[in-house]
Amino acid sequence: MTERKSNYSYDDLLACGRGELFGPGNAQLPAPPMLMMDRVTSISEDGGAHGKGVVEAEFDVKKDAWFFQCHFLGDPVMPGCLGLDALWQLTGFFLGWKGLEGRGRALGVGEVKFTEMVTPTVRLIKYTVDIKRVIDRRLKLGIADGRMFVDGELAYTIKDMRVGLFQTGAATG
Repeated sequence: MTERKSNYSYDDLLACGRGELFGPGNAQLPAPPMLMMDRVTSISEDGGAHGKGVVEAEFDVKKDAWFFQCHFLGDPVMPGCLGLDALWQLTGFFLGWKGLEGRGRALGVGEVKFTEMVTPTVRLIKYTVDIKRVIDRRLKLGIADGRMFVDGELAYTIKDMRVGLFQTGAATG
């Protein structure tokens, strides 16, 4: 694993997607276009709403983003699942950053609330993941709450996201 930093550039995130940031067989971010962030602006074991860690990231929205081309024709909007996936991605990134081993998989979410949409007029998405609990036993699990802001307005509130880390061959789907 490379040095633990408090923020990560787009190139760092691409390296994570290639398995270079946290080591082979460990947490990876997806490659573009499924990578739903351009930079991690802050990551810490302290702080956050629960005092157990926080990750903040940003995504620059482009008017011609791939998802606007197909969802929905004539009424472009980013699918809500992509914002949720970004928050899951960041939860798994936190686990890898902490040095936990295994490949990340989203395992569920307790509650999802959408209050704003991402349309082609939006310029910036900001994500915040507040870590609630990290289990580091045979089972490696992160439980977190998340928020997504579009141009400064709260758009998504997510409660009890769960991401697990699994050794190769141990995870399904």
